[in-house]
Amino acid sequence: MKIRIKNDSLRFRLTRSEVERFAHEGVVAEKVHIGDETLTYVLQRFAGPALTATLKNNIITMNVPEAVADDWATTNQVGFECKGEPLYLLVEKDFTCLDNVEEDQSDNYPNPLAQKNHE
Repeated sequence: MKIRIKNDSLRFRLTRSEVERFAHEGVVAEKVHIGDETLTYVLQRFAGPALTATLKNNIITMNVPEAVADDWATTNQVGFECKGEPLYLLVEKDFTCLDNVEEDQSDNYPNPLAQKNHE
């Protein structure tokens, strides 16, 4: 799972296996170690009505309403968002890059633009 933080926006991008794990277990978490500290970021299902995010004890948690989670994880829907104030939240399936990059993209979703570029 990738996280992007820019100004007042927070975006999570998940690979195919992470979306499958989220669909089955209801939660996906990753950690990054920065010096002596650890930042954990979590995507989890919850029974609330809207997409929300919290930050407590170096843990960023994005809470996904159950109905939204089910639709996203089991269909071709690319992502979903919440244009809240002040924080904009976005969750997406991670596509392969069109540029050559060093990272392993074998678990990413096929990029629909790659097909268009080959037609």
